[in-house]
Amino acid sequence: MVRRTFLKNIIKLFFLFLSVVSVTIFSLFTYPWKIRKKELVFHEVMDEEKLPVKGVRQVFIKYIRNDRPINSKAFLVNTGKELFALSPVCTHLGCLVSWHRPKGKFLCPCHGGQYNMEGGVADGPPPAPLKRLPLKVEKGKVYIGLRV
Repeated sequence: MVRRTFLKNIIKLFFLFLSVVSVTIFSLFTYPWKIRKKELVFHEVMDEEKLPVKGVRQVFIKYIRNDRPINSKAFLVNTGKELFALSPVCTHLGCLVSWHRPKGKFLCPCHGGQYNMEGGVADGPPPAPLKRLPLKVEKGKVYIGLRV
């Protein structure tokens, strides 16, 4: 008799454990997690007259998020035909690239990645070009869009 009740208790414990695991997994996949969508916000970076005539200029973007000051940077590129903004984040592992004027390339200090003036991969391990950022010029001011 003791053996039979022991087996019944083991089976009950197994099904109790199985139900707890099932409910936990079900709640993880169906719970409506509140994920904040990042919105595109344009930040003023400079006056239009200070734009590079041709070449690359590093700009700094300062803004406040959640009551904390954030300092970011970007590159304004004028190829003579096109004006655009590039993210300084390397697509390989997220290091910050810098513009090397004598070589005419963006260089990543971490693993030797190189990008041309348009942000395309020139050499090294990066799998994709530098990300282009939204740019607009309005009323004599230059604005770069960031998702915050």
